[in-house]
Amino acid sequence: MLSRYVAPLLLVAAATLNAQTTERPPATPLIAHDPYFSVWSTADTLTAEPTKHWTGHPQPLNSLVRIDGKAYRIMGNSRDIPALQQTGSQLTFTHTRYQFAGAGVSIDLTFFTPAFLDDLDTLSRPVTYLTWTAKSTDGASHQVSVFLNANAEMATSYSGQPVTYSRQQTANLTVLSVGTQSQQVLNRSGDDLKIDWGYFHIAVPNEEQPKTALASGTARAFATDGILPANDDIDGPAPFTKGQTEMAVAIPFGSVSAQAVSKTALVSYTDGYSMEVLNKRLRPWWQREGKPVSQMLEEALAEQTKLDAKGNAFDTKLKDDLTKSAGEKYAWLCTLSYRQSIAAHKLIADSDGQPLLFAKENFSNGDTATVDVFYPSAPIFLFFNPRLLHAQVLPILEYSALPNRWKFPFAPHDLGRYPLANGQDYGGGEKTEENQMPVEESGNMILLVDALARFEPNNAGVKLAEQFWPQLSQWANFLHEHGLDPENQLTTDDFAGHVTHNANLALKAIDAMAAYADLAKLLHHDAEAKKYNDDAHAYAKKWMEMDKEGDHYKLAYDSPNTWSQKYNLIWDKLLGFDLFPKSVRESEIAFYKTKLNKYGLPLDSRKDYTKLDWEMWTATLADNDKDFNTLVDPLYTWANETTSRVPMTDWYDTITGKQVGFQARSVVGGLFIKALADKPLADKYRKEAK
Repeated sequence: MLSRYVAPLLLVAAATLNAQTTERPPATPLIAHDPYFSVWSTADTLTAEPTKHWTGHPQPLNSLVRIDGKAYRIMGNSRDIPALQQTGSQLTFTHTRYQFAGAGVSIDLTFFTPAFLDDLDTLSRPVTYLTWTAKSTDGASHQVSVFLNANAEMATSYSGQPVTYSRQQTANLTVLSVGTQSQQVLNRSGDDLKIDWGYFHIAVPNEEQPKTALASGTARAFATDGILPANDDIDGPAPFTKGQTEMAVAIPFGSVSAQAVSKTALVSYTDGYSMEVLNKRLRPWWQREGKPVSQMLEEALAEQTKLDAKGNAFDTKLKDDLTKSAGEKYAWLCTLSYRQSIAAHKLIADSDGQPLLFAKENFSNGDTATVDVFYPSAPIFLFFNPRLLHAQVLPILEYSALPNRWKFPFAPHDLGRYPLANGQDYGGGEKTEENQMPVEESGNMILLVDALARFEPNNAGVKLAEQFWPQLSQWANFLHEHGLDPENQLTTDDFAGHVTHNANLALKAIDAMAAYADLAKLLHHDAEAKKYNDDAHAYAKKWMEMDKEGDHYKLAYDSPNTWSQKYNLIWDKLLGFDLFPKSVRESEIAFYKTKLNKYGLPLDSRKDYTKLDWEMWTATLADNDKDFNTLVDPLYTWANETTSRVPMTDWYDTITGKQVGFQARSVVGGLFIKALADKPLADKYRKEAK
């Protein structure tokens, strides 16, 4: 009766049992779907600390196993119950696996999130599968059962919010749910927040004969006698003084021998309305046609075996391809970035049924649709499915085209604070040019639209450029006037402050002028194409004259004895503009190699801190494997040694390895830029996108 779950999982268990990766993630994704549904382990073992939301707030998931009447802890840090020894763990692109052993039994616990960028329906479905696999290791049979519980922290923004628990049945599942009583949908925006509308669910297949409870003290009851409290808290959630009400599930394995047996639970979070975009409340993509939660969960259950097989094949293929392309260390860094980058986004449906993808500027200021955030994350989407970058660029273009809203001659920075995307929040907003990023965001938008024109199928990127040609032309004209020698202004690295005559920012403007020329050529605006192409090449020559200092190029034209990473130069190489001679890249790479610290290359000559995404962009400027590896090897060392145990930061100190700021951000998708530069490999993956 359990063969649906057992067969594919046994293959994984056999391949990974007692294996321990040499790599150590800064933090490990357990559940990673979107900015609100995101649960992590921040320790080497799953029993050392409680599981947490990416913000660091507790979201405790607890799991126990009973072996021959004795209880052991395999997730969570309740000190009342001994921990079963963790013997191994593995992180792949779609799976997180832990192995435990003791009392004559091995237990594997696997978290599987089918985060496939080539399949929007599956990507949007908010379900992670937890699978326990048990088998005897001593030749004897053992009585085994497993336990999972969670509390209201999964569905509240702060502790103590009044909640409602419920138990429902679908055709094949028992579903436990919790949500706030008030259900104030889209009631707030900001950064250090969890969601407090919608419902968290634990769903268990009925064929597994689960026992469930909505009560307090469930772990203690299971540990004591293997059963759950007989009575639910039917008077409502227990006050904190009496112990929190919990959602608990106990699943019997029966007698376990050398033949492995697997059991699965589904965890989900459904929010009904996910975002407000220009004052319209919009639904998650999976619910664009009003699909009931029960149907979504049933579909997830029915497709588990197929999806898990796809996930295992995807994990193996992508790791092999990235290793072959750029080495094992690069493949590991991409593994760390994959689910994190995706989970910093929310995929929703516009009122016309088109997909929109919004990033949340995690651990910064909470802005959404931030142009200089989806600019660095763009490589992961250009590599796997450019339609998802299109879905990020489109809202900014539409906002810019609105009459009487965005009145400036340059591109906006953002659309508001997540999840309320009703107009720019950053700097001067819609009112003033104060603390804007005019060259930064204008260059970003033009470059990304040109990349879409190159890589998105069915000429969708070209059509996008045609639809918003007035906006793109206005921004290109702004760059033509202000891009070669930028005035005092911020860049995406705004934490470093305002800079005048910023050389790396000028590179972006010059690249973007060439990108605009490329778009003009595709749209048969021949005169504009020639003008901007000629001027971009002329500006490139001037840039080299203005910024050259001996064996390298300066941070700013008027700043002697300085240097900076020229990561914006990458588009000249990727899109083949041929603006700068190869010698510019070669001299910069040679100079950077003299400035490396233990954990990487500083962002520039002012500080020892760096940005992880830009380091990889800079390394990709290298034209040979040796130079690339010289710059990337310290990143691998840092990822495995940093003492900042948070979902991977992109802003850290290159000497101490410690986090300076930022965590769990989407920008780490930018690590896929090296894979994107492997054109045959990128073409292969793009062809697989639906």
